[in-house]
Amino acid sequence: MSNPSLLILAGDGIGPEVMAEVRRVITWFGDKRDLKFDVTEDLVGGAAYDVHGTPLTDETMAKAMAADAVLLGAVGGPAYDNLDFSVKPERGLLRLRKEMDLFSNLRPAQCFDALAEFSSLKPEIVAGLDIMIVRELTSGVYFGEPRGITVMDDGQRMGVNTQRYTTNEIRRVARSAFELAKRRSNRVCSMEKANVMESGILWREEVQWVHDHEYPEVELSHMYADNGAMQLVRAPKQFDVIVTDNLFGDILSDCAAMLTGSLGMLPSASLGAPMENGRPKALYEPVHGSAPDITGQGKANPSACILSFAMALRYSFDQGDEATRLENAVQSVLASGIRTADLMQAADGKPASTTEMGDAILAALDASL
Repeated sequence: MSNPSLLILAGDGIGPEVMAEVRRVITWFGDKRDLKFDVTEDLVGGAAYDVHGTPLTDETMAKAMAADAVLLGAVGGPAYDNLDFSVKPERGLLRLRKEMDLFSNLRPAQCFDALAEFSSLKPEIVAGLDIMIVRELTSGVYFGEPRGITVMDDGQRMGVNTQRYTTNEIRRVARSAFELAKRRSNRVCSMEKANVMESGILWREEVQWVHDHEYPEVELSHMYADNGAMQLVRAPKQFDVIVTDNLFGDILSDCAAMLTGSLGMLPSASLGAPMENGRPKALYEPVHGSAPDITGQGKANPSACILSFAMALRYSFDQGDEATRLENAVQSVLASGIRTADLMQAADGKPASTTEMGDAILAALDASL
C-alpha cells in the first residue's frame, strides 16, 4: 500500500519558516516510528499570486482534493493589501475550505501548565484548560445571499449580509461535535442566539434533534452566544466541546485562544465528509497569521504548526498515540523553560529561535522512545 499523502502549502510571511520545522517532524516520524508520508508542496496566498496571478490555481486545488490531508502555514501580508478583493491571499484559503467542503472547524483552546502565567486571566482559572470549539465553517453569514453594499433611493449606502442555515448543515456539524465529545469528557454546549434570531432557533432545534435521535448518551446544554463569551472568561473549565455557527465560532474561538496566553501555540483542523478511503477531507493550520513584522527573522514560534500536524495524526491518520507523543514533546520543551520570543517575559533570558525550538522538540521526541 502507498503511504498517506500530505500536501504542504506553506504560504506567506512566517508560514515557510514554521512549516520547515514541521517537515523535520514529519521526517522524524518516518525515520524513528516508521510512519511515512508522501509529501508534496505547492503555493497558496500571496506566494501563489506572485507567480500565477491568483491566490490558488486550479491545479493546486485539484491536489488538495486528492490529498489525504493538507497542511497550511499562513496567508496574507501588507504587500497584498491593495489587491482586488477577488485575488487577495485570503481568497485562496476560503476557496480551499469551500470546495473541499470543510464544514467542521476544530479549534482547541488548551493551556499548557508552563504557560498559565501568560494568560490575561488568573492562573488558577486557566491552568489545565482543555476546550474544543467546533465552528461550522462553510455556511452562515459569511456565505449567505443576498450580500453586498447598495445605494438606497435616499442616497444612503446599505450593507447587507444574510445569516442562513439548513437542517443538514446544522446536523452534520453537530454530529462532528458529539463524536468529539465521546472521545473527551462527553459534554457538548451548543451556542447560538435563539432569543433574537430565527436561524438561532433552527440551530437549537436541529442540534437537539441530533442529540435526541443519535447521541442521547452525550450530555447536551444550550447557551446564548453572548453569555457564552462571558462564561469563557468567567469560568472556562466548565466547557468541554462547544459547537456553534460560523460567525459566533469565529469570535468565540479567538476569545478562547487568548485564555491560553499565546496564539503562537494554537493549532486548528478543518474537516469535511469522508473520502473513499474513509479519511475525512482535511486541512490543518495554525491559528496565528502570517506575522509580517517578524518574517525572515527566525523569531516565529513553530509550535502551533507542529501541533496542527499532531491533529492530522489524530483525526486524519488514526494515530492518536503518536499525536499524544508529539503533544507531550511540545509540553516537555515548554516545561524545560525553552521559549520563543512570543513566550518570553522580560527576565526570562535569551529566546530560542524558530530552528532552536524545532531542535528542542525533536530532542524531546527522541527522549520519548
